[in-house]
Amino acid sequence: MVRSLRAGIAGTGFIGGVHARSIRQAGARLVGVAASTPARSAAAASELGAEQPFGSAEELAESPDIDVLHICTPNNLHVPLAERALAAGKHVICEKPLALTLQEAHGVVGAATSADGSQTGVPFVYRYYPTVREARERVHNGTAGRVQLMHGSYLQDWLLSPDDDNWRVDAETGGASRAFADIGSHWCDLAEFVTGHRITRLNAQMMTAIPERRRAGAKAFETISDGATGETRQVETEDAAVVQFQTDRGAVGSVVISQISPGRKNRLWFEIDGTEEALVFDQEEPETLWCGRREAATVIKRDPGTLSPAAARLAVLPGGHPQGYGDCFDAFVADVYEAIRTGVPAEGMPTFADGLRAAQITDAVLRSNAEGNWVDVEVPVSMGAAS
Repeated sequence: MVRSLRAGIAGTGFIGGVHARSIRQAGARLVGVAASTPARSAAAASELGAEQPFGSAEELAESPDIDVLHICTPNNLHVPLAERALAAGKHVICEKPLALTLQEAHGVVGAATSADGSQTGVPFVYRYYPTVREARERVHNGTAGRVQLMHGSYLQDWLLSPDDDNWRVDAETGGASRAFADIGSHWCDLAEFVTGHRITRLNAQMMTAIPERRRAGAKAFETISDGATGETRQVETEDAAVVQFQTDRGAVGSVVISQISPGRKNRLWFEIDGTEEALVFDQEEPETLWCGRREAATVIKRDPGTLSPAAARLAVLPGGHPQGYGDCFDAFVADVYEAIRTGVPAEGMPTFADGLRAAQITDAVLRSNAEGNWVDVEVPVSMGAAS
């Protein structure tokens, strides 16, 4: 009988809870959790149904009682915890951004490459919408024609007010880029994943619309009414960014990234314009894929009976029974756990190499904004997974 994988979660905020659900859906045991203090660890263990709390994330990362560590902490802890877990022979799933800097990202990818047999994952989970996979198949099999234009946006409003605050605002904890590194990385990952193109040059403008914010607690989406004090702090990270880019296959594109767009909760939207067909995906309406041709426009519904095999694999419910973000996360974790068992990552499973790719693009965005010019994007690397 195959032993169930034993998982641990470092960081028990909103996203830690999402990981806990997907761990169970994948048939693994949630052996332990670690929060910012032993008391919070104990409370989180009870809330998430973990077998035991750990006194620190470092203790959890090295524990012989776990096989895979899920890192859901603030960003500045990602690299040290990942490196500690890899050195202890663990498999690692790490939230993005993988690291605070491009140099650190290279370092942790090197550690993962040297860790013989360790599987890695970065939750670029929007890849797991069946309609995204359908768009990818239509590009890759030539139905859409040659891709000429890529454009879209990722808009949120949870940091709209000066009373909205979070640890991500702090550059020392979250990194030099906030909005782009946090959500722009998702958009670029999807654009490259769907088209097979790689962004080679870009021109970016970043904006900090709110130069001061009132301090709040550490939880995501917290506002003044549920934890902030009257103390203000200076903001050095961006609230929004606009990026133009060129790709290695001759396409051009643009994307708008914002955490200050009123009424937009999590609107990740892209359009891929080929010579034969345009493809539109909206993460807030993920059950359909819009396909435009010169003679007509059609809407493809998420129906496993009519989707391509690559997309139908992820359509776990019949058409008309909506799937969502949680299902994407479940599929991602299931893929990583299967890779742990077999040693072979599934096609399209995002690994630390994809986390490094996001860091390469984010680094270029920061450089372009600082210099006021077009800049080259570092060439991507591969760790062996199909991306």
